Amino acid sequence: MKYRKKPIVIEAVQLRWDTWNEMCEFVGVGKLTDGKPEGCYIDKDGQIVTAGWSDIMGLLIPTLEGLMIATQDDWIIKGVKGEFYPIKNDIFMETYERVD
Repeated sequence: MKYRKKPIVIEAVQLRWDTWNEMCEFVGVGKLTDGKPEGCYIDKDGQIVTAGWSDIMGLLIPTLEGLMIATQDDWIIKGVKGEFYPIKNDIFMETYERVD
């Protein structure tokens, strides 16, 4: 059997330095301990920087499947039930098109 993804309209924001304020409002950035997505820094190997700083931004997103890590240029999508999850830019571009 074959299936087609139902056509739905989603909300999404790309994780970039120039969209950080929009991202904070979109996902309700706060602290993981409060069940909210939390900003972080990512090193060149894609690992969370636990001490210090990096010029690569990240976002820790609590989901039903566990903690997901978005890295700079990923898209953060709001699902049909109000949940958030990251998707890599290349996959987003192949899967979604802008709706005005």
